[in-house]
Amino acid sequence: MTYSHARHFARIAVIGAVTVLLSGCASNRGLVQADFSGTPAEYAQLTDGPHTIPAVDISAIDPEMLRQRVDYPTGEPVGTIVVDTAARHLYLVEGDGKAMRYGIGVGKEGLAFAGTAIIKRKAEWPHWSPTKNMMDREPARYRHLAEGMVGGLGNPLGPRALYLYQGDRDTLFRIHGTTEPETIGGAVSSGCIRLINQDIIDLYRRVKIGSRVVVIQRSRALDS
Repeated sequence: MTYSHARHFARIAVIGAVTVLLSGCASNRGLVQADFSGTPAEYAQLTDGPHTIPAVDISAIDPEMLRQRVDYPTGEPVGTIVVDTAARHLYLVEGDGKAMRYGIGVGKEGLAFAGTAIIKRKAEWPHWSPTKNMMDREPARYRHLAEGMVGGLGNPLGPRALYLYQGDRDTLFRIHGTTEPETIGGAVSSGCIRLINQDIIDLYRRVKIGSRVVVIQRSRALDS
């Protein structure tokens, strides 16, 4: 076989491989339905009860937004969640100057609260209802969902939700999953604090009812 023939067959092989790879990929509102080459175990397909959470195409996400342990000197006690909306990061304080850091997407509801609260409720595959503001702002999109939506892959809260309270008052601030992992690190039109579904499951496992949450709001445009 000549060198030119070898190059021709190699080109055909590469095109065929790419075609097979692409034909195996599909999406459902940002939830990727395929295992991606090089996808780390943290973001691989995950079976969770009756649902199968697809692998995440991390090539579409800023590496700084992926789950990682980082240096984080702070006076907050171990187990505290610190949400920095401007930086698009959520930190779970581990002590010894370290924290587990998660990338977040911030919706308009996520800018409505600042200060401290506690997690008073945790939910797996939570029920979701749009807020009155959401229905007023986008009635065609949300009004028909006024009675809510059961938990599932299409539910905007994703597989887990953490509910923040001050005393007995629900702040209406939520930390939850997403149907659009590609929005992590950016601003979104609605919702509170979104994490990649695999990340909210990881965070959910690590925190307890009564955990302290500190929400930091700093100047940054929602659409930045």
